[in-house]
Amino acid sequence: MKSTVTVVKDFTLAKVDDGLFSSFIEHLGRAVYTGIYEPGHPTADEQGFRKDVISMVKDLRVGMVRYPGGNFLSGYNWKDGIGPREKRPVRLDRAWHTIEPNEIGIDEFADWAKKAGTAVMGAVNMGTGTPQDAGDMVEYCNYPSGTYWSDLRIANGHKEAHAIKTWCIGNEMDGPWQICHLDAVDYGKKAREAAKIMKWTDESIKLVVCGSASSSMPTYPEWDRIVLEHTYDLADYISIHRYFENFGNDDDFLASFKDMDDFIKTAAATCDYVKALKRSSKTMWLSFDEWNIWYQQKKEPHPWVKAPRILEDHYSLLDALAFGGMAITLLNHADRVKVACLAQLVNVIAPIFTEPGKGAYRQSIYWPFRDMSIYGRGTVLTPVVKTDSKITEKYGEVPAAIYSAVLNEEETELTVFALNTNKSEKAELTLNLMNFGNTQMFYRTEMSGSDLSARNSLENPDAVCNKEVAVSQGDKNCYSISLSPASWNVLRFKLVK
Repeated sequence: MKSTVTVVKDFTLAKVDDGLFSSFIEHLGRAVYTGIYEPGHPTADEQGFRKDVISMVKDLRVGMVRYPGGNFLSGYNWKDGIGPREKRPVRLDRAWHTIEPNEIGIDEFADWAKKAGTAVMGAVNMGTGTPQDAGDMVEYCNYPSGTYWSDLRIANGHKEAHAIKTWCIGNEMDGPWQICHLDAVDYGKKAREAAKIMKWTDESIKLVVCGSASSSMPTYPEWDRIVLEHTYDLADYISIHRYFENFGNDDDFLASFKDMDDFIKTAAATCDYVKALKRSSKTMWLSFDEWNIWYQQKKEPHPWVKAPRILEDHYSLLDALAFGGMAITLLNHADRVKVACLAQLVNVIAPIFTEPGKGAYRQSIYWPFRDMSIYGRGTVLTPVVKTDSKITEKYGEVPAAIYSAVLNEEETELTVFALNTNKSEKAELTLNLMNFGNTQMFYRTEMSGSDLSARNSLENPDAVCNKEVAVSQGDKNCYSISLSPASWNVLRFKLVK
């Protein structure tokens, strides 16, 4: 199998927004309790946060963490999570059939985010909540002092405002599974009124309205159009969500990037239609604020308990490769996708997995996300790609190898991400960088292996991870590189003056 990729410095797509490397923590399963928060754990700090988890999150350089949900959000009263812990109510979380003790709320989560080196992407309840509740939460979090809610935050131990600058107005309100699900017109009206109150409270914030929960929704993309017709002037982003899983056909699964690519293009086209309809000069950005591999076929019944073990997918090498295709797709749409949240961050369909009282380890998907976050910052270029294709049952003809190129001018470095989806053949890549003058490959890693079902565990945490590979020497800045079958690759080049 052969590929020719030519990268030209002037073929720029967009500067990558730090929000593209974001994630998500919901009050769901063990994401919070025994995930980020476990008082009495050997690594717990004075607030009960697991320092081993904080270290792993910091290593990912996560831009923002969306909080507190998720489906949980639509039945959550944020006021239950503030004030003295002993006075906080214990509630039934009807979204996930669990007991919510409210030991962690917005104040504690803001503290955790600072320790983890990330920002909070707030979310307000548009199910059982009201626009007034949304405005009150923004006031509590962002207003300096001198009002009821800001002074209450100060009385609760947080003199400085949390300064949360990006907010989601509800979650997946197109979904019948959502508490107090609304149709597009009713949600559009409610979101518009919430947005007005929220921005009148803090005009500096950016707002995300709910787009389609999946490209498979029967209301997609009409939902998005209707919502935007109500909210276009006030919103800054519309959200899109998409999860993928392997239904038994590996080639289809590895080509999931095609579905994600189509979803993004359709969402952007819908936004641009409303832009034209409104005669607006504003571009609506996309917030892909839930994306990942999620095996939703599994049913996990459980009693009413606190922090049950639910949605704890254990990811394989094959999962990590499919994930890498999605990461490349997000980078290649950096001109419209400004926020993307890997859902979720700890234990629940997550790159980080913990055991109560024990250690934590990195799942296979941790590594392509880390590669994307560490080396995907800068300006995305649009390479000229010629590659062999393959025929899939679900998506038809797709490229057998996909690529993304990111130029970091501050570091004078170019990174090329490459995914070879062919399980039996190497991809013989000819990489042409002649437009850059003198270049030198100085770093190369690969994630591959003969056992695509291999998984990491507490006992064997490095069964699936990146391996360093010998760098190639270019002939007049033209490199011949062999990409292993079924492999995720990171190729880094120094631009030599």
